[in-house]
Amino acid sequence: MRYLPLTETDREDMLARIGVPDVDALFSDVPNGKLLREPLDLPRAKGELEVERILGKLSAKNTAAGAVPFFVGAGAYKHHVPATVDHLIQRSEFLTSYTPYQPEIAQGTLQYLFEFQTQVAALTGMEVANASMYDGSTGTAEAVLMAHRVTRRRKAVLSGGLHPHYTQVVETLSEMASDEVVALKPDVRATEDILAAIDDSVSCVVVQSPDVFGNLRDLRPIADKAHAHGALLIAVFTEVVSLGAVTPPGAQDADIVVGEGQSIGNALNFGGPYVGLFAAKSKYIRQMPGRLCGETVDADGRRGFVLTLSTREQHIRRDKATSNICTNSGLCVLAFTIHMTLLGQAGLTRLAEVNHANAVKLADALAGVKGVEVVNESFFNEFTLKLSKPAAEVVEAMAAKGILAGVPASRLKPGAGLDDLLIVANTEVNTDEDRAAFARALTEVLA
Repeated sequence: MRYLPLTETDREDMLARIGVPDVDALFSDVPNGKLLREPLDLPRAKGELEVERILGKLSAKNTAAGAVPFFVGAGAYKHHVPATVDHLIQRSEFLTSYTPYQPEIAQGTLQYLFEFQTQVAALTGMEVANASMYDGSTGTAEAVLMAHRVTRRRKAVLSGGLHPHYTQVVETLSEMASDEVVALKPDVRATEDILAAIDDSVSCVVVQSPDVFGNLRDLRPIADKAHAHGALLIAVFTEVVSLGAVTPPGAQDADIVVGEGQSIGNALNFGGPYVGLFAAKSKYIRQMPGRLCGETVDADGRRGFVLTLSTREQHIRRDKATSNICTNSGLCVLAFTIHMTLLGQAGLTRLAEVNHANAVKLADALAGVKGVEVVNESFFNEFTLKLSKPAAEVVEAMAAKGILAGVPASRLKPGAGLDDLLIVANTEVNTDEDRAAFARALTEVLA
């Protein structure tokens, strides 16, 4: 039997109170094609042991990322996470703590958030960073809204190299606010003339580097043109390890820097939870979303930490909130901070060097395969292949051979004419044997 705590009389009374004829009327705003006409075809309820058996069989059909050579990226990357990270974040004082409303009893949480902010500011080359966002995509949308507040304009220009999922999130939030978004078409070889799209009506220009196709972008000319027209440059990244090797966005005069921090301290986790990094020039600090921890001293002169800014909707001055983000990715932030602390500056630089070297080895090996063209002139640890066959078909054939070969660009942006493009990532976890297996399998599949 289904557990239904409300009687028909209860339901009728509630419907009458709110003035609708039936339950279906509550879903009138949902398009007809999106509503189910009958219950899902699911089996009847089973016992816990039976459910475990069924789910275990289903799980066995999956190919785990660590079970075969893995070259998937496009916004989520497989890196080695030291065992120390998981050991520390599972301590009860970290695992069970929540938002630090009372600073006098949340000094540990506030301190690691402060250290996290310091690390993000150093990585991005920016003056100030907040205590995290949900992920890179929602952080990008929040950055666009922030730029609108700063410039008092409502138009954003998005590069064709921005991850399509990030573009979609920006478009969704902008549509709700009736803001204008100019999303340039996919830019596989980083040849778009984004400068031509910047004028006095633009609030911000959003550019990703390395972009979704792996290309490294020179942000300085874009920043100069944006600033000449009173607009802001929002620099985006999906692979934070790249900041160990490339010139940070802050050094290229970006106004807001936002990206995904999953690569440091956080596993793939089936797509989440992840951690959004957000930094900006200090003059825009009061327009930043989320919250910011600060360092101070108490009445006795002892070092302490507080929430310096907490511009969230659930706080007292909610009408003044800069964002409706309700929390930060606390445990993911801690994992990031621990891993970053273990690496240090020298370790991060070395990790970035290994990633780039591995990617170069793979690109060189695949460039020699008949039917393959590497489209990038520059890249970090991710690049795009132009194949002689549809990339989606190639990925399936490679999976059958025990190689997870990458992400078809058509999966990220269907119907955009990207069917023959495959986005490939190579991090420190891949070996020479993995790369050789990739090249052999791809040669067979394209033959």
